[in-house]
Amino acid sequence: MNRETPERYGAVAIGLHWLVAALVITGFAIGLLMVDMRLSPRKLQLVSWHKWIGVTVFFLAWIRLAWRLYRPAPALLPMPAWQERAAQLGHAGLYVLLVAIPLSGWLFSSAAGVSTVWLGLLPLPDLVGPDKALADRLVQVHQWLNWSLAALVAIHVAAALKHHLIDRDATLLRMLPGRRRNIPMESSR
Repeated sequence: MNRETPERYGAVAIGLHWLVAALVITGFAIGLLMVDMRLSPRKLQLVSWHKWIGVTVFFLAWIRLAWRLYRPAPALLPMPAWQERAAQLGHAGLYVLLVAIPLSGWLFSSAAGVSTVWLGLLPLPDLVGPDKALADRLVQVHQWLNWSLAALVAIHVAAALKHHLIDRDATLLRMLPGRRRNIPMESSR
């Protein structure tokens, strides 16, 4: 198994990163698609898929955090102190949102009186009782958190591309799948 080294992330970290990224993009797209649909069997199916993805991301976020405790991330490549701090804050923000967004959706579903059944198989407990006023507030929180995540993901992608295309360092390469030996630790400029 490919393990974290001082130069790159290991297979588990890379796999979790890209799996969560794909799920977040898919869940966001489904959320955008379903939000203005009128009630129909198609909308109910999309809502179910959206919730299944959210619950999966919630659990995978905790697995990622546990993995980080077990296998710390490689050190950041040399960069200005403000960029290092921004990277640390950005990563922390991503982890917080990967937990908070599904939790806010689960709370919203509970307050709306709609059970969450993961993959149609595992009923999850309601976190609060039915409360329309609370549900109205929670849907707003859920939407705001999702747009915050979209903005943070855009910044994350832009930063990775900046490192790859402008700085020409190995920041992006360290998170791509596949074996890459001798990844340079510093900028090639």
